Amino acid sequence: MKNIVIAVVLTISCGICEGAGLGTMEKSVVMIRSAGQEFDYVTPWKPKAMAQGVGSGFIIDGNRVMTNAHNVSNNKYVELQKEGVAKRFPARVAFIGHDCDLAILEVGDSSFFNDTIALNLADLPGINTTVSTYGFPIGGRHISVTEGVVSRIQLDTYSHTGADSHLVIQTDAAINPGNSGGPVMQEGSVVGVAFQGLRQADNIGYMIPTTVMTHFLKDIEDGTYDGFGSLGVMLYQGLHNESYREYLKAPPEQEGIVIIETLMHSSVETILQKNDVLVQIDNYKIDNDGRVEIYGLKLDLSEAIETKQIGDAVEIQFYRGGELKKASAKVALNRPVFEFARQYDISPRYVCFAGLVFVPATRNYLETWGHEWMREAPFYLRYLFRNSMQLNKDRQRREYVVLSEIMADKINAYAGKFKSQVIESINGTPIWALDDVWNIYEKAEGDFWTIKFMGMEQPMIIDAKTARERQADILRKYDIPQEKMLEDEK
Repeated sequence: MKNIVIAVVLTISCGICEGAGLGTMEKSVVMIRSAGQEFDYVTPWKPKAMAQGVGSGFIIDGNRVMTNAHNVSNNKYVELQKEGVAKRFPARVAFIGHDCDLAILEVGDSSFFNDTIALNLADLPGINTTVSTYGFPIGGRHISVTEGVVSRIQLDTYSHTGADSHLVIQTDAAINPGNSGGPVMQEGSVVGVAFQGLRQADNIGYMIPTTVMTHFLKDIEDGTYDGFGSLGVMLYQGLHNESYREYLKAPPEQEGIVIIETLMHSSVETILQKNDVLVQIDNYKIDNDGRVEIYGLKLDLSEAIETKQIGDAVEIQFYRGGELKKASAKVALNRPVFEFARQYDISPRYVCFAGLVFVPATRNYLETWGHEWMREAPFYLRYLFRNSMQLNKDRQRREYVVLSEIMADKINAYAGKFKSQVIESINGTPIWALDDVWNIYEKAEGDFWTIKFMGMEQPMIIDAKTARERQADILRKYDIPQEKMLEDEK
């Protein structure tokens, strides 16, 4: 499990190289126009205003177009245009990976691929080598080419989800709005996809390396995108401290990283324990910083996991109480109950009764407090967001549920103090997922609903009979099309 990192990079909404001429190859870099509509996570039945964006993409094998996921997220319509060709071609999103900010588009009209070639993927570029970024940045309708030098290759947060971390390549080639999704080229091949820049500095841009692109393309070969997996652990660089090493009984010269927590239901929960010292994954030895040598670089051990697909096995070695142990573990998604990552393309779920709107607690919901949500959202929600792994002790819990809004009515008068609170139980029944709220409402047992919230002694009391009598009027008055939207109704 990776630590929460709040991204300080700016997603650019919307390299071909030395020895490669324009002409046919130029037409393999395309402009992407999309129209999208985001969701309202407080009152989920209300869509936000339509928005349009421009980005870039490029043709790869199989008559496919690769681009960034953020260019086509929450889209209603996508069309493509080639350099020097007036016609626009409707496209559809065939696969999308929000965790790695990549997407594959398909075009129904095969004539779109006339006079184009599929661009090939190369290995990681060397540090201090020159790359060229191609795309359609703002300020013009023609392809723009900028050159820069590769300055760093490291693990970093992908700002599209704000939580997922993968390998990135840093370059000083200008990456501007509209460049996102365009190829970064070196010696005739793609070495990356332009995708984000750094707000606090000039001429620092980032590209997604071909290691991530290759994983994504391999993943979708079976027709489904599963995502990037992990071991589901939290780590600590404890072996730098000799006293701690002795306490853990790790051999004097042994390097490794300390396990401080395993995620509930993770694929290693029954294999690894707190204070185990992880020393090797497959053939990759782990140092005291939690890094391995891979691709000729020293990188975070997650890179060893990202060479695998979901469901693949990895062989791990670790010390427990001074004894070396070996085990086989499965790579899995291993996500927390309070999802760290921003979500897209998923209609938000809700239940509305008695004018009370219940939704899952998600990052999307927290971000309704604005850009400064990490300071403006209620403290207890931020605390739960950051520490749900440690705080959740209920093995049946699938998510936390929050009272997002109160549609004012006489049945819920004086209930304002409960807004934005997390539900603990209704009529004594624990709430482990949004479905539980609806199931209790449907049963209609008892004269009252007694709703208890986490950290609050006083419960909310709702007259069940009156609430049912008022339900249709409340839905009509606030233009709520239906009283629930659950997983099985999407």
